[in-house]
Amino acid sequence: MQFTDSHCHLDDTSFQQQLPELLQQCQNLSIRRIIIPAISPDNFDNVLNLAKTHHDNPIKLYPCLGIHPWYLANLNEAHLSQFTNKIIKEQHNIIGLGEIGIDGANIKRSNAPEKELAKQQHFFDYQLNLAKEYHLPVVIHHRQSHDKIVPFLKKYQLERAGVIHGFSGSFQQAKDYLDLGFKLGIGSTITYSRAKKTINTLKRVPIESLLLETDAPAMPLSKDLGNTVIENQQHESPHLSEPAINYPLKIIQIFNVLTQIREESANDIAQQLEQNVDQLFFAR
Repeated sequence: MQFTDSHCHLDDTSFQQQLPELLQQCQNLSIRRIIIPAISPDNFDNVLNLAKTHHDNPIKLYPCLGIHPWYLANLNEAHLSQFTNKIIKEQHNIIGLGEIGIDGANIKRSNAPEKELAKQQHFFDYQLNLAKEYHLPVVIHHRQSHDKIVPFLKKYQLERAGVIHGFSGSFQQAKDYLDLGFKLGIGSTITYSRAKKTINTLKRVPIESLLLETDAPAMPLSKDLGNTVIENQQHESPHLSEPAINYPLKIIQIFNVLTQIREESANDIAQQLEQNVDQLFFAR
């Protein structure tokens, strides 16, 4: 079996000193690809250079470029224009546009919610338009914003659609995305026993609609999971340094939890998940 972490912030400083060891451990666990979404213009070059620097590594690193809704405070129209130029320049080096989206929790916490919503919607709309123009799949961030995101996705009807990062929701919410051609990014949420709604949803959706992701170094797995569900645990070195709280290695644990939810065999699930990544990001 082989695996892809479809969403990992490998450019994070938490990984800087340990990256060679971490990539070797990924190789030991048959993790063959890691997709790295950007979050703001400040880390575009880091994400791009990471993939270029490790081009010859057995673990293939693939960048996406996007502006995350958490990082808009100091951005304006000039930054969007610069972003367009970056997409034009790097369109053959990236495999998607993301991480983009709308974050309802940030809107609620804002001192000016209406203004914050308007800015998030503007940046989201702009980036979806770019994705449509350059035929790129998108990586969608969502939090308390399903009702705000879906109308934009219906508006653009993206040819290559994309992935709903960190999906946690009902079957109806999942169906809204699947009807638009999107896949669901499945991560640490399913390792928590309280995630019954999401787990029940994953029993009902087609296996062809799922991707695995860690969102490392964020989104730690449940502490109740323990180490018993991962085979070859000895490959996960105790020397990996903090403060990272999650690693792409954890994709194996997420996979094993998914195999307990689904009826298909582990081999069939692993094979289909890789085909899903191929279809979304690498089919031309």
